[in-house]
Amino acid sequence: MEQLRVRFANPEDVETCRRMDPYLAAGAFAHKIALQELIVVELAGQAIGYLRLEYIWGKIPYIGLIWLEPAHRGRGIGRAVLQFLEAHLRDRGYPFLLSSSQVNEPEPQAWHRAVGFRECGIIAGINDGGIGEVFFRKEL
Repeated sequence: MEQLRVRFANPEDVETCRRMDPYLAAGAFAHKIALQELIVVELAGQAIGYLRLEYIWGKIPYIGLIWLEPAHRGRGIGRAVLQFLEAHLRDRGYPFLLSSSQVNEPEPQAWHRAVGFRECGIIAGINDGGIGEVFFRKEL
């Protein structure tokens, strides 16, 4: 893919990350950057995507958010971001990765399955409007 670059965010990326992740508290970006928990995706030098890594109970890696500009979806870029993250986690000894999607989001669920995640549970009614969340697990 033309000039695709996947990398950990650095302090100069705070505003870019904030634009792509309206859910994270503004004060948390610098801390997550320092911990290598934010990933930026660039194409031809332009930021087009983002991933936020979380750790459930401080020890289980979880994709809190993965986002790509709509014009760049369906081209394998999400898979490249995931491969970058998986290599990072494997190097640190993590055996698996978790992620999730709302139960009413068939496209993100299909993406998870296409890149090797398998469904591992549902929490009913956890989101606004009583919408559930389906969780996925991928062995590393």
